[in-house]
Amino acid sequence: MTFSPSRLARTVSVLALMLAVGAIAPALAQDAAPAAPAAEAAPVSPDAVVATVGGEPITEADLSFAAEDLTQELSQMPAEQRKPFLLRVLIDMKVMAKAGKDAGMADTPLFQQRLNYLEERALRRAFFAETIANAVTEETVRAEYDKFVAEFTPADEIRASHILVAEEAEANAIKAELDGGADFATLAKEKSIDPGAANGGDLGFFGKGMMVAPFEAAAFALADVGQVSAPVQSQFGWHIIRLEEKRQSAPPAFEQVAGQLQQQLLMTTFDDTVARLMDGVAIDIPDAALKAAVDAQTETEAGAEAPAQ
Repeated sequence: MTFSPSRLARTVSVLALMLAVGAIAPALAQDAAPAAPAAEAAPVSPDAVVATVGGEPITEADLSFAAEDLTQELSQMPAEQRKPFLLRVLIDMKVMAKAGKDAGMADTPLFQQRLNYLEERALRRAFFAETIANAVTEETVRAEYDKFVAEFTPADEIRASHILVAEEAEANAIKAELDGGADFATLAKEKSIDPGAANGGDLGFFGKGMMVAPFEAAAFALADVGQVSAPVQSQFGWHIIRLEEKRQSAPPAFEQVAGQLQQQLLMTTFDDTVARLMDGVAIDIPDAALKAAVDAQTETEAGAEAPAQ
């Protein structure tokens, strides 16, 4: 069978990945924007008992395990209500689990299969957090950023303003006013139908490939700051463009791309680790239709992630 186990495994790893990202993202965020000093909370032992149910303890570790499973529910309630909510869930779990065990439910083959699944899921999460997520540190993300900056190729960028009208005749009349000394920003506010007319038609900086072709060609053809183009047509109407500034693009600041680089490193580390673990492992899918579907899904993912040529 020919398919990439790492890509298939990653498809079903979104939850684990997001948990891992959440575990290390705060460190990067704090670096980007230092928070005001806060009182340091006393460390809590995972073995600390918060309640007993029929003599059975519920610990701080149990609360953290429940929080992993109930992330969505917790996100919808105030912080002060979360711990009581989790404890209530665990109390219910204890009494219902005891009732199920007393009824013999733990002795069925199906329950043992479920137990095996839950054990493997827990081990997989632990392996991901300790082996993969812990490998993506602030230092590795900064190293990736340094590599990105070193490979960054500056490109031409311009800042332009424009006046957009529906008809060519109106565009020609406005161009005549501008040639006669009229103020560009004032005419943009008065006559442009573009949503940016309120700020004098200023479009900010942009590079090639960001605007529709006729507009881009006319804008980048302007050689001197302050130069105004002849009316040019696009699917939006007729534009009159003024060149405001020219510059070379620069790489974004670390804080702007740290999260994206972090996720890319997590994905790469995940793929490489699972590929190494799967090396030499035999996989057999007897159902031909299911095998074909898995192969197709894997090929689609591989194609989507292939680097552009």
